[in-house]
Amino acid sequence: MQTNTDQATPALLLPYDPERHAALLADYCLMAREGERLLVAGGQAATPLIRALTRTLLTRGARPVVRVDYPGQEDDFAELAADAVLDALHPADLADVEALDGSLRVLTPEPGRAGDAARRARLMAARAPVAAARARKKWSLTLYPTAHAAAQAGMGEEAFADFVMRAMFLDRADPVAAWGEVRDMQARIIERLTRADLVRIEAPGTDLTLRVDGRTWANSDGRRNMPSGEVFTGPLEDSAEGVVTFTIPAAYQGQMVRGARLVFRAGEVVEASAEEGEDVLRAALATDPGALRLGELGIGTNSGIQTPTGNILFDEKIGGTVHLALGKSYPETGGLNSSAIHWDLITDLRQGGRLSLDGEVVQQNGIFLI
Repeated sequence: MQTNTDQATPALLLPYDPERHAALLADYCLMAREGERLLVAGGQAATPLIRALTRTLLTRGARPVVRVDYPGQEDDFAELAADAVLDALHPADLADVEALDGSLRVLTPEPGRAGDAARRARLMAARAPVAAARARKKWSLTLYPTAHAAAQAGMGEEAFADFVMRAMFLDRADPVAAWGEVRDMQARIIERLTRADLVRIEAPGTDLTLRVDGRTWANSDGRRNMPSGEVFTGPLEDSAEGVVTFTIPAAYQGQMVRGARLVFRAGEVVEASAEEGEDVLRAALATDPGALRLGELGIGTNSGIQTPTGNILFDEKIGGTVHLALGKSYPETGGLNSSAIHWDLITDLRQGGRLSLDGEVVQQNGIFLI
């Protein structure tokens, strides 16, 4: 897919436009309808987008519910909550989500504090029913270009804002039509994937097989993730065999993990290590039994995103990569794995990697052969 996104600084940088971003979120991602109660949540730094989206939803006749987090709020909960708060959900929290018609979360990357990974895992496990209730309704996720996100990506703030605009097709006269082109392209890839059972992923440090027979491949066309560019499914829960090394760093609960390596037997992680953040990796795996199994196999298709940014919303879409999520499956794929976590980890196939379906190589060095 071509997104007109160039990681090199273009001649003319596009300034970030929260109004244009908000219109795409309201009309394409949330498909806001009159009278709907829609949650808009994000960090304080994203106030320009949160305000623009709230105003846009109001003009569509919706009932926005606005929640703004202060910097370090999740760190405070994980560090200071009593055991009763850390491990048990208040009934009102679940009732609040069940009263919504949909939700949109604005990722607002800010510096985090290194904390107790095990306490963070307990907090996430307690909140699992809220996450499940939210997932049963329409939802979407996007990102506001903060200074911290730009620094993580190794870009200046203006260059990163330009990157975000182009990755979401907000440089196009008709972004919705552009996402329609993505949908059509990915549908052609899914036609071949749907006929497959055994998937093999090979790369330096990786030789992993999965089975996907009878599972549904989803076409991620920007409605739930903005931006997007991936196809994904839920592998059979007991099918993962072999080893995978994740070559692109991934954050979990605000803490970075690099060089994660997992060994699977009969679908379950039996060995785990990491070059950096191994304690975080092990804490995530210890969240619950489902965290040891895979809930998703995803294939990135977005050739306009080529360099990792340190943010999963962009990085898992990089064309020529695959990602595997530990934990919860998406019900629409037919996946059955249940967990409080859903953590995507990415491996790059663009240099010496290949993807095979039932013994046929369909992608070599990140390029589809089908």
